[in-house]
Amino acid sequence: MTHPLGGFSRPTARWLRIVFGVIGLVSLALGYLGFERLLQARPEAIHDSWDALYYDLQLFVLSAEPFQEPGPYPWQLQVARFTAPLFTLLAVVETGRLLLAAEIRRLRARRARGHVLVCGDSQFAHMLADRLFADGERVVVLRSEPFGPLEYRQRRYLGVIGDPTSAEVLRGAGVPRAHTIYACTDNDDRNHAVANTVNRLIQDRRQPPRVYVQVHDPEMCLSLQARRLGAAGSSRLRLDYFHVDDIAARALHRRHPLRRPAPDRPAKVLIAGNGTFRRALLVETARHWRTRRAGTRTGEPVPPLHVDLVAPDATAELTLAVSRYPFLATVCRLSAYDLDLDGLAALPQLAAGGYDRIYLCAPDERTGLQFVLDTPALWRGADSVVFVPVYRQAALAAAFHGDSRHDLLDEVHGKLRLYPVLTRACDARLIAEDLTERLAQQIHDRYLHAQRRAGVRSGDAPAMVDWSRLPESLRRANRAHVQDIAAKLLNLGCVVAPRHGGSGDASAAGQAIDDRIDELARLEHERWCRERQGEGWTYGEPRDDTRRRHPALRPWHELAPQVQEHNREEIRTLPDVLSDSGFELIRLTPAVPTQRRGSADGV
Repeated sequence: MTHPLGGFSRPTARWLRIVFGVIGLVSLALGYLGFERLLQARPEAIHDSWDALYYDLQLFVLSAEPFQEPGPYPWQLQVARFTAPLFTLLAVVETGRLLLAAEIRRLRARRARGHVLVCGDSQFAHMLADRLFADGERVVVLRSEPFGPLEYRQRRYLGVIGDPTSAEVLRGAGVPRAHTIYACTDNDDRNHAVANTVNRLIQDRRQPPRVYVQVHDPEMCLSLQARRLGAAGSSRLRLDYFHVDDIAARALHRRHPLRRPAPDRPAKVLIAGNGTFRRALLVETARHWRTRRAGTRTGEPVPPLHVDLVAPDATAELTLAVSRYPFLATVCRLSAYDLDLDGLAALPQLAAGGYDRIYLCAPDERTGLQFVLDTPALWRGADSVVFVPVYRQAALAAAFHGDSRHDLLDEVHGKLRLYPVLTRACDARLIAEDLTERLAQQIHDRYLHAQRRAGVRSGDAPAMVDWSRLPESLRRANRAHVQDIAAKLLNLGCVVAPRHGGSGDASAAGQAIDDRIDELARLEHERWCRERQGEGWTYGEPRDDTRRRHPALRPWHELAPQVQEHNREEIRTLPDVLSDSGFELIRLTPAVPTQRRGSADGV
C-alpha cells in the first residue's frame, strides 16, 4: 500500500505540502521586507529595490551577498535566512522522491510481506486490484505497461513493471512472501506461465500462497479444473482456475436472491439468448434454488423452479447442460424454445406474464441492451426484474443504478437492471471459494444430511452446524479430504473429466469403487487418523473436543460397524460429489495398488 509520502496518509501529505508552500511564500515576503529595511539602514550595501528582490531570491540557494558584511539585520531577514533554505531542502527532497518514485515502489514491492499480487494489464486485473485495495489488502500490481504518475497517485498501491512470467520479476514483486496471487492477463498461456513460475519459486515455503489463474474459455476452465483435481495430491500449491462468468453468476444470486413463489403458482425464470453467460447463469440459478428448497423450515415441499430457455440452439443447450449437471433435471422444470430474440417478443408465455425474473444474455451486449430498451413486452412479462449482463458497459450500468439522488437513467419502475459481469466478478471472497472449497462444502452438506437422517440434531456435535459456522479445523479436514481425491483416483485407476452424459465410463468407475470399497474406506480412515493425530488428537471415550479425544482414533478392524459404514459411504458418494460440479470419473486402467500418503468431518 503506497501513499504519496511514506508513512503519511494522503490527507496528511496534502496538508504538509500546503504548509511547505506557506513557508516558501512567507520566506519570500519576509526576505523582501528585510532587505528593504536594510536598504534604508545601509544604502551602501543595497542600492535599490531590484537589488532587494535579487538578494531575496538568493536566500533560497543558501547565500546572499549582504550577509558577507556583519550585522545586525532586521528580524524579518533573520527569520527568512533560515526558513528559505528549509523550503529549498524540502523541495529538493520532494523532487527526488517524485523522480525516484518508481524505484522506491519497486524496492518496497520486493520487500513486501503478507500481500496480494495481481499480475496483468487487463481491465479485470485493474478492477480486481482496486477492489482488493478498497477492501484493505496490501496490493502489489505486476504489469507489462508502465504506470503513469497520475495513475500511481490515484491508485496508491505498489507497482512493478516487467514480464509477469519472469522468475526475477516475480521475486521483485515479493512472490515468496505473498499470500495470494492472481494471474489475470489477457493471454491464457501467460497466465499458465505465471502459475508455473510461482510454483518453482515457493517450493520451500511451509505455507504456500493461493494461486488463482483466469481462463477465458469456460470449457477449457472446467477441463483444467478436472486435471488439477486429479493432481492436487502431487503439489502443495493451492491452485485453482476460474472464469469470470462463474464468479459473477454466484455473486448475482447473493446480491439478488430469488424470492419465494406465491402459494398458488411455481417460480418461473426466463433465460433468453445464446451469450456465454447463460450456462453459468442456468447452473447457479438451479443451485441457488436447491439451497432454498433445502433451507425451508416449513416442511412443505417447494415446487421445482420453472426455467424457460429461449435461443436458436435452446434444445441442444439444455441437452448438454443436463448431461453435464444431472441435478438440473431434479431441481428445475426445463423448457426449450428454439427462437431468436426477434421471436422472443411473440412468445405466448411472455405475453401471459408471470416470470419472476428474465435474463437476456445476448452474444452482442449492445444489441441485447437495445432489444430490452425497445421491447416493452419484456417489462410486462417480468414480475420483478429484467437482467441484462454486460461486460464493457459498467459505466452505463452505474448510470442506471446509482442511488435515488444520482440515477441518470430511468429503470422502468425498477424492472430494468444492467448486471456488470466484470465488476461483480472482482470479488476476492467468491474467487477464494474455489473448486476445493466448494467440494469440501458439499461433502460437509452431505454429512449433515446423513447425520440428520440418522437422528443427530443440529448442534449436538461441533460438526453439526452449517459450513459458515464450522470450526476452521474441521474445514481444513474437509479440504484435505478433497485434496486426497487424487490419491483415491490413482488407487482406482480412474481420472476426473468433465461430464458428457455417457454412462459406460461412469458405470465402470462405479464398479471400480464397489470392487475396492473396503480397502478405500480403510485407507480413508487411516488418512483421517493421521490428520487428526497431527493436530494433537488422541484416542478417548467418550468424545471430548476440549481435550481433543476421539473414540474413532483406533485401527480399522477395531471400529464399530456403523463407523466403518460411514467411511464406506464417504467413498460411495464421491461420484455424486463430482457430478454436482460437472465432473465424472473415467476408468482408464485396472486399479493400481499404491502406498497411500495420507473423513472430513469425523465420525
